[in-house]
Amino acid sequence: MGAAAGDEIPKISGPANGALALAGHTTLTAISQLTKKDLLDLHGVGPKAIRILREALAERGLTFADEQK
Repeated sequence: MGAAAGDEIPKISGPANGALALAGHTTLTAISQLTKKDLLDLHGVGPKAIRILREALAERGLTFADEQK
């Protein structure tokens, strides 16, 4: 089943998008349940990916799990 419109993970880089897909994180909603450390622990995900994901999450009113109030 694909992501709902607007819930797609943006294009970051081949390694980052591949690592997210391989780990089963295929939507921004799923990403919002993870901490930055969870993501950085994935090979291929670095600071640039975190920045891009944070911006995409913010556009949808979401944050990383460790940034939720």
